[in-house]
Amino acid sequence: MSSAYQVIARKWRPQTFDDVVGQDHVVRTLKNAIARNRIAHAYLFVGPRGTGKTSTARIFAKALNCTNGPKADFDPNDPICKAIASGSHIDVIEFDAASNTQVDKIRDAILDSVAYAPASAKFKIYIIDEVHMLSAGSFNALLKTLEEPPPHVKFVFATTDPQKMPATVISRCQRFDLKPIPNDLIIQRLKQIGDDEKITVSDAAYECIARMADGGMRDAQSIFDQMISFCGTDIEESDVLDVYGLVSGEKIAALAGALAAGDHQKIIAIVDECDHQGRDLVRLLSDLQAVVRSALIDAIAQGGISEKLGGTKMSTEQITRLLDGLREGEDAVKIGLAEKINFEVTLLKAVEASRARAIDSLIKELTALAAESPAADTNSEKKKT
Repeated sequence: MSSAYQVIARKWRPQTFDDVVGQDHVVRTLKNAIARNRIAHAYLFVGPRGTGKTSTARIFAKALNCTNGPKADFDPNDPICKAIASGSHIDVIEFDAASNTQVDKIRDAILDSVAYAPASAKFKIYIIDEVHMLSAGSFNALLKTLEEPPPHVKFVFATTDPQKMPATVISRCQRFDLKPIPNDLIIQRLKQIGDDEKITVSDAAYECIARMADGGMRDAQSIFDQMISFCGTDIEESDVLDVYGLVSGEKIAALAGALAAGDHQKIIAIVDECDHQGRDLVRLLSDLQAVVRSALIDAIAQGGISEKLGGTKMSTEQITRLLDGLREGEDAVKIGLAEKINFEVTLLKAVEASRARAIDSLIKELTALAAESPAADTNSEKKKT
């Protein structure tokens, strides 16, 4: 009898510190804390979805409670570690704050049990996911335990929205900010998965999946899983574009070049083509902003001028105005009734904004010209006499 199918995001979930992708600063600090026996009583993992907050919390729990631990280089096949990974270890309690916000539930699940020693491991560890969803009363009830925790208790909180947490709780935690994972690292992991799963995937398809994931490894793996279901063992960029309504990187670059050059006809033609193919214009606007932002970073690095947008020379000021124009039209494209028209208007307005001159720079140029003019020299001589 074959084993039950397991989705890629679960099958490839990080099991050790070395499996964690794109969060080297967090892994290094946690490893050092374990090696130097400087383990705090409460940790807060902050970051966008799918960047490894809960996975890192579980890995940390394994490192603390593994056989002969705490140690960072634990064996993932250790029975204790396997139990933690499966969520069945009695001393590692995972709690979803999104569905358990009330004081009574917090008290039942955590506060009434912290005084008791661990049943079989060194520490009793509470992992609370989406902790910002707890009610004010729940936070107040939890605060007392955070102030004076028993030595055998460790808390690990995870959240996508730390602004909703009380400062009194955050101040009692060691905070770690997990970053969006760079596309190249996402692609590297996806290729590893593709090779293991015997899936043939083009480089362009991998890049497209990584772009869609917006820095989230779990999202990338879920998209990859869906593409395997749709395409089987052979995935091309066109497949990903068709399934998710995306525009190819090549066409995005062409549209960005048309914006930089102020080529209105080409802009309208590309938008017509994308709309006819059923592409997601909201996503296209986001991808376009990313390309323009990349040119802005290039302009800053090159001393104020970039040619990354289709070869057109643009100053930092022009690119900033173009990007600002694209961002100003976001709401109209997202929630407006005439999406295509609003998208076209946003692009054309952004072009005009990029060609406008900032009033302060214009005054400086006029002042400089006036100072250099013959009339200015004559007035200067008159003043001397």
